[in-house]
Amino acid sequence: MHSNLDSLPLGTIFMGLFGGLALFLYGMEQMTDALKMVAGQGMKKLLHKLTTNRFKAAFAGALVTAVIQSSSVTTVLVVGFISAGLLSLSQSIGIIMGANIGTTITAQIIAFKVTHYALILVAIGFAMLFFFKNEKVQHYGHMLMGLGLIFFGMQMMSDATKPLRSFQPFIELMQKMDNPVMGILVSAAFTGLIQSSSATTGVIIVLASQGFITLEAGIALVFGANVGTCVTAMLASIGKPKEAKQAALAHVVFNVMGVVIWIAFIGPLADLVRWFSPVAANLDGQALLAAETPRQIANAHTVFNVTNTLLFIAFTTQMAALVKKIIPDREVKDEEEAAPQYLNEIILQTPSLALDLVRMELGRLGAATLRMVKGCMHPILAGYDEELRELAEMDDRVDALHAALIVYLGRLSRESLSSSQTQVLHAYMSAANYFENIGDMIESNLVEAGQERLEKDLTISSATQEILQSLHDRVTWSVEHSVQALVAGDADAAREIMDAKDDINLLADEAEGHLARRLTAEEPNRIYVFRIESEMIEYLKRVYYFAKRIAKLVDTNMQLSEETGDTVNKAGVDLVETEA
Repeated sequence: MHSNLDSLPLGTIFMGLFGGLALFLYGMEQMTDALKMVAGQGMKKLLHKLTTNRFKAAFAGALVTAVIQSSSVTTVLVVGFISAGLLSLSQSIGIIMGANIGTTITAQIIAFKVTHYALILVAIGFAMLFFFKNEKVQHYGHMLMGLGLIFFGMQMMSDATKPLRSFQPFIELMQKMDNPVMGILVSAAFTGLIQSSSATTGVIIVLASQGFITLEAGIALVFGANVGTCVTAMLASIGKPKEAKQAALAHVVFNVMGVVIWIAFIGPLADLVRWFSPVAANLDGQALLAAETPRQIANAHTVFNVTNTLLFIAFTTQMAALVKKIIPDREVKDEEEAAPQYLNEIILQTPSLALDLVRMELGRLGAATLRMVKGCMHPILAGYDEELRELAEMDDRVDALHAALIVYLGRLSRESLSSSQTQVLHAYMSAANYFENIGDMIESNLVEAGQERLEKDLTISSATQEILQSLHDRVTWSVEHSVQALVAGDADAAREIMDAKDDINLLADEAEGHLARRLTAEEPNRIYVFRIESEMIEYLKRVYYFAKRIAKLVDTNMQLSEETGDTVNKAGVDLVETEA
């Protein structure tokens, strides 16, 4: 065996190893992005259907991670859902446990010796991108191309490490990996550096396929990858709300506790895996290791994570309590009530989920606007300075939520969106603007009319107030139902609002006729009173116009919303009913 460093083609080895790793990571990113586009609707429906049942949560975490091939992405999604108030910390722990099971699918796929077909997958994926204009076909093209690049990167790393088979210092270094502590530390550091446990698993299986490491060493390295992957979640939680930090800590606690428990049982685990894994006949030594160990490592990875989940699944509530003791909840400050509740930057990477959260935040914006519409009549027609000031201040919340939505939608527009998602995004931006227009109109025009009434000491007759109230009630109904139609994605409710146009016009005509008849009344400042009353009718008609525009957006975009996977979220509907 060679022991001289000068005899090794170091340039070729490093170029192949790091170039292959780069292709592996790039392929993983390509495939993950494509799978999120293709499976985003399914992921969202699955996560929305979660209940307090911890087993369903674990199943959801496993399935979502198996689809998108990244436990880190699943954990990051969970952090976003916790921050948005859609999941409890206890539920999220179940999903994180399941995510660890889902990520073992990556190791199982890599363990299949299909690297010879890598470039065929790249070629087919490229052809689907180049020759087809259909978005879904192109997503599948990206997915196949990413998968091909993963296998091609694996092949490059494997070819690059072949000269090391006869390099004694490297063989001795790999033998040190039989020390569990050494293997775990090295693997955890490497995973934390490249932020991909799947890539670490790929390198481990490459080393195993060359016969460099034993099954016991491979298991220790897999344990280290499970610890190192926590770094991604911890980094994602930096600068984020305490919910994000709690979820990241839960990820760390679960993975580290699992590894600590299993360190003493690496030998029995290896024996169990050898018992049921495929056997290579007529081989010995390094050739036997190279033939059998990759599949055995993948199987050990699966057994380890499935068993850990079964061990800890009964203690999700206790784990949540421990995490909250380390990172306690904080009280919400008054000024934070006007802040967005559902928008979360982490979810931007998955547009179908982000659009769903935008729709729910629009429900909060609509509820704030509806509160202004409901409360505007008395202050303007008969109220005092303080009531008018309170009405004007309500618009601050509307403006704050509108600004947050527009910024969030702007960031979302820079992500990879399908054409239908882009149209839904534009519809939601228009809806946000319509709500803000209603708030601004009440805050400036109607409040100004009320202030003029006070300054000139004008009185609106009870008969006029009564007839204006009828128009106001119908307009308020249209705004309330437009918010509910938007949040629930209810096209039938939206059409009811549009069909109310004749009723609104009839009530407005009756009010205008009443005002025309009142012009002949011998009252002081009659012209000033008439102008304020007329403005009230005109602005109420404008409020209905915006409610009708929102309803039309719901009606015309329902099909597009279904394509992006919008689902009715009861919490959002309740929000509109309770806040308003």
